[in-house]
Amino acid sequence: MEQARSVTVVVADDQELFRRGMHTVLATEAGFEVIGEAGSGDEAVARVAELAPDVVLMDVRMPGMSGIEAARRIRQDTPSTRVVMLTSSDEEDDLYGAIRAGANGYLLKDASLDDVSRAVQAVARGESLISPSMASKLLTEFNTATAASTPDDTGSVDPESPRLSERELQVLRLVAQGRTNREAAAALNLAENTVKNHVANILEKLHLHSRLAAVVYAMRASLLEMPRTDTSRAPGPP
Repeated sequence: MEQARSVTVVVADDQELFRRGMHTVLATEAGFEVIGEAGSGDEAVARVAELAPDVVLMDVRMPGMSGIEAARRIRQDTPSTRVVMLTSSDEEDDLYGAIRAGANGYLLKDASLDDVSRAVQAVARGESLISPSMASKLLTEFNTATAASTPDDTGSVDPESPRLSERELQVLRLVAQGRTNREAAAALNLAENTVKNHVANILEKLHLHSRLAAVVYAMRASLLEMPRTDTSRAPGPP
């Protein structure tokens, strides 16, 4: 019987001790082959492009290019490689940013080694996986935002709900695209602190706790412009 091919992995983390430890652990596990390491987001993008591993294990917060931006670049440049964020960050914004960037998994560093190896195998098979505690937060934020934006009997969102200014709507649309405060500021020609203040005002007005919840609210309340399909033309001949 032909032996199953090992899952090839690149480990990306700016902490050398953690990176080498994860390399050593996975290298001793049956079914894995660690073929490279990276100490920054830029290096991770380059190593993945060079080696095309099945999976890259990557921290969210690294010097230079963040793990989230690196994940976005990897999904664009090397789509065959699946991305698992392995991080100590339990911030909802980091989880949301990673998902928007195309990450296939999000695990916290307090996960057991067995959990990490199972996650890598699952993601390599085409599955997606989020650490249970983060999945719980994601559901809580979704439920909160959904309840806040549930239409009334007329099919409309509560008319007494707070109204966002045009500038706040612009910021919210960019947040919904996964833009950071810095990226949104550049797009709107504003100072980064100004965008940060707008985000804080949006959350306060909507009585929400995170950027993720604000985006879910906006989608439920139809505040975001969605792409329209052109139906003006009749279909041509097959």
